Amino acid sequence: GAAMAAGRGGVAALRRAWRERRAALLEPRYTPLVAACLCLAEGGVNLWVIRRVPYTEIDWKAYMEEVEGFANGTLDYTQLKGDTGPLVYPAGFVYIFLGLYYTTGRGTDVRLAQYLFAGLYLLNLLLVFRIYCRTNKVPPYVFFFMCCASYRIHSIFVLRLFNDPVAMAILFLAINLFLEERWSWGCFFFSLAVSVKMNILLFAPGLLFLLLQRFGLLGSIPKLCICALLQVLLGLPFLLVNPVGYLTRSFDLGRQFQFKWTVNWRFLPEEIFQNRVFHTMLLLAHLAGLGLFALHRWHRSKESILTLLKDPAERKHAYPPLTIVFVLFSSNFLGVCCSRSLHYQFYVWYFHTLPYLLWCTPTSKLAHMPKVLLLGVIELCWNTYPSTVCSSLSLHICHGLVLLQLWYGTAPLPAPHTPPPSRRPAAVSKKAQ
Repeated sequence: GAAMAAGRGGVAALRRAWRERRAALLEPRYTPLVAACLCLAEGGVNLWVIRRVPYTEIDWKAYMEEVEGFANGTLDYTQLKGDTGPLVYPAGFVYIFLGLYYTTGRGTDVRLAQYLFAGLYLLNLLLVFRIYCRTNKVPPYVFFFMCCASYRIHSIFVLRLFNDPVAMAILFLAINLFLEERWSWGCFFFSLAVSVKMNILLFAPGLLFLLLQRFGLLGSIPKLCICALLQVLLGLPFLLVNPVGYLTRSFDLGRQFQFKWTVNWRFLPEEIFQNRVFHTMLLLAHLAGLGLFALHRWHRSKESILTLLKDPAERKHAYPPLTIVFVLFSSNFLGVCCSRSLHYQFYVWYFHTLPYLLWCTPTSKLAHMPKVLLLGVIELCWNTYPSTVCSSLSLHICHGLVLLQLWYGTAPLPAPHTPPPSRRPAAVSKKAQ
C-alpha cells in the first residue's frame, strides 16, 4: 500500500511538472527534479560513449607504470616513472591509482576502468548538483549544457581516464561538507584532493579567506593543521626515503609545459610562452586579482579586512551572509585565467563551476542568451584540436567577459541617500517629541 501510494505521488509530481514545464526550466526550485532526470540520462550517455567511441590511450598506461613501481617496493619518488616521463603528482594519486591498478588486473582491463570512471562521472555530477541545489541561483535549463552537451568532459572521464576528474570529485565532496558547516571534514577532503593533483590549490586562497572569516586567525590554525598533517601522512613513506625528491617532484611549481598542448596561449610565440618573465607576470596578475576580489568582492564588512584575523566574537560588526560557493569558485577561476598553460584535460578544473559563475549575479530575461552563447563558445574553444590562434584568443575573451560580469554583477549597492532633517518650528518639534 505504501509503495502504491508513493508511486501515485511520483506520477502526480511528474504530471504537475509537465503542466509547469516552462517553470521547471526557468526556476531554480526545480533543480532537484531536473538533476534526477539528467543523471539518469547521463548514465545512458556514458554507457553509449564507452561502447561506441574508441578508447584513446594517453596517460593511463603511464599512470599504471608509475604506481607499479611503488607496488614493487620503490619508495624513492625520483625513481617512479612511466612511458610519458616521471611521476609528478602527490602521494594521494599513488594510493588511489594503485587501487585501480589492482582492480583492473594491473591496469590491463581498460574497459573496467572506463566503467569505474563512468561511475565517478555520475558521483561527481551528484555532488555538483547538490551544490547547485543549495545555491538556488542557476535556472535548470542551463544544466542541459553542463551535462549531455559536453563532448570534451565525457572524453576526459571515460575515454582518457585522467586523474583530474578524481581530484575534482573529491574537491566537490569537500565543498558539500563546507556547506554543511563540517569544516574539519571539509579540510580533510580538500587536502586529499590536493594530494591527487596540485591544481586544487587554486581554491586554497578562497578557502583561507572563508576559514578566517568563519573562525578568525587562531580558530583557523587547527583546520589548516588538518590539511598539512594529511599531506605529511600520505607522503610519509616517500619523505622518509628521499624528502627532497618527493617534494620537488610532487609539488613542482616551476614545471615547464609543452607549447604543442596549450589551449589558452596558442596565439603567443613559443619563446614568450616559455619565458620566465611571462610566467612571473601571470603570477603577479593572479595575486592582484585575488587581492582585488578579497578586498572588494569577498569582504563585505564595513570594517577593515584585517578584522578577519580577530576572533569572530570580538568583531564589532557581524559579517553579512557570505556565499561559500562564490568565494571558492571565483578563486579557482582567477587561477585558471592566469594559468601558464591549460591542457585539454584541465577543462574539468572549472567546467562544472561555469553555470554558477555566469548566473550567480541577477540576470534579466534578455541576458540569458548571451550567457548561454558564452558557454557554447568556451565549449567550442576546448573542442578545437589542435588549438589555434583564434580558439585561444576566443577563450581569453570569454574568460574576460566572465570576470567582468563577476566584478560588476557583485558590486555592492550604493548606500541609500537619506535627506537631512528639515528644520521645523520649535513648537512643532516639541510636540513631536
